[in-house]
Amino acid sequence: MSSEPFSAALPEGALTRPPSAFDHLADRAFRSLALVAAAALILLLAYILWKIGVKALPAIGEHHFAFLTDSAWDVSNRSFGILPEIWGTLYSSLLALGVAGFFGLTVAIFLTQDFLPPRLAVLFRTVIEMLAAIPSVVFGLWGIFVVIPTIRPLADWLNAELGWLPFFGTTLSGPGLLPATIVLAIMVLPTITAISQDALQSIPYRTKEAAYGMGATKWEAILKVLLPTAAGGIFSALVLGFGRALGETMALAMLIGNSNQISLSLFSPGDTLASLLASHFPEAGEVEVGALMYAALVLLAITLLVNIAGNLLLALTQRRISGKS
Repeated sequence: MSSEPFSAALPEGALTRPPSAFDHLADRAFRSLALVAAAALILLLAYILWKIGVKALPAIGEHHFAFLTDSAWDVSNRSFGILPEIWGTLYSSLLALGVAGFFGLTVAIFLTQDFLPPRLAVLFRTVIEMLAAIPSVVFGLWGIFVVIPTIRPLADWLNAELGWLPFFGTTLSGPGLLPATIVLAIMVLPTITAISQDALQSIPYRTKEAAYGMGATKWEAILKVLLPTAAGGIFSALVLGFGRALGETMALAMLIGNSNQISLSLFSPGDTLASLLASHFPEAGEVEVGALMYAALVLLAITLLVNIAGNLLLALTQRRISGKS
């Protein structure tokens, strides 16, 4: 390879000449295209909210905020409430995020910090990326025929020995929160792992070298230098993974049990907003459609609030890491 500097390979003055009329035109065209794309996304979101809101308006006018605090879902009596579904959505998503966050970050560390040979790391990375391509319904079937039979003996033992704890207070008779959480964690894992890998790989290598130069061990460099430096990207991975978990539908509809109840037990059936929409909408009448659209608005609101809170916490975390007040 030639040692000739890069600037010598360019025409004289190419790096210092003022922008041409074509450069200005290309820049304006790109800016205009970006603005049009951003405006189109905003208009699309507004259109979706408007269409859902129009159909949900009768239910909003009839049930008001009691819709969020009631537990009954009785079409014949026009009684609708989604408190168990809100609980199931948040509970299952937080549990799945805890499991997937731990394993996703662990895998990202092992794939980026030279714990594995390069070829083996590429193989593991490919396998994890392939998990994101598996259809949700396949995960659901795998959960029914593999996960539930596998964890049932453990669930029975925990219920028999530690049944006095609310988390193990019921038996696992079939679909329930625990198998749904396990499958949901596996579905969220590729998102958290991929973004965490990018965050760790974006750290300049000299940062790690500086930590080693100060006498840090490999794990000290990872835990005290690399992870705090990549905290912003890792936190973004967790927020995106949580958003994916909140909106997951088919696998949860097949595994969580679709039971309209609130329980801390990991083995009891439950329900989520997404699975409620998936299971009730195909046969819903006009009255129930309005209630389901109201539930869809609530799910959108929860997702929006989670993303806003995640961005605020991310900004706060980055300020603390950088030492700014």
